[in-house]
Amino acid sequence: MNEIETLKNWIDESDNIVFFGGAGVSTESGIPDFRSVDGLYNQKYQYPPETILSHTFYRRMPDEFYRFYKDKMLCLDAEPNEAHRKLAKLEDEGKLKAVITQNIDGLHQKAGSKNVLELHGSVLRNYCEECGEFHDAQYILDSSDVPKCKKCGGPVKPDVVLYEEGLDNNILTKSINAISNADVLIIGGTSLVVYPAAGLIDYYKGSKLVLINLQATSRDSMADLVINKPIGEVFSMI
Repeated sequence: MNEIETLKNWIDESDNIVFFGGAGVSTESGIPDFRSVDGLYNQKYQYPPETILSHTFYRRMPDEFYRFYKDKMLCLDAEPNEAHRKLAKLEDEGKLKAVITQNIDGLHQKAGSKNVLELHGSVLRNYCEECGEFHDAQYILDSSDVPKCKKCGGPVKPDVVLYEEGLDNNILTKSINAISNADVLIIGGTSLVVYPAAGLIDYYKGSKLVLINLQATSRDSMADLVINKPIGEVFSMI
């Protein structure tokens, strides 16, 4: 039995699947993995993405933060790919209990998934830091400079977890509970290097841990099934 058939059988036999995904889930939808620093970043920005997307940088240089953020993080025309769609279908069938994602693009919800735990927040939600007024992503994209609240004029911050900021404890607790109780845990499109999110794998108690990633990860040895293929391609075959 090959690896795809094994995965298919595990999914067919289970009604308690949890999916945990990273940037690789969305790259097939045309959303770049900003960790892959290329010449474009070096030409246009004086700082690496990890520096720009930090709490300190956001406070000190909001103009430069939003220049990068609007250019690289707001991919509002992106559409869900086969992985997003298949996961939504599995949830609809009652087999998938939760999607835990490090992504901030909202594509899982766009595909129809309902129980999505967003570890790092979402670009689709933005709030005034003074009055709490909600602003959508298009409002941020259309703003000419640092977005100001349409209600009170205060600064508007994306509801995303920047470097140096802590994860939402409620989301983290729900993620831990989902993984702890899962029969099958499928991890896809993540190199498992960003903590504390990567540490969630340690809460899995089952014997059907699946890692789907283009490259090997440091956790491959603890997985029960490793598939080194694009995640959309894998989900299109099951």
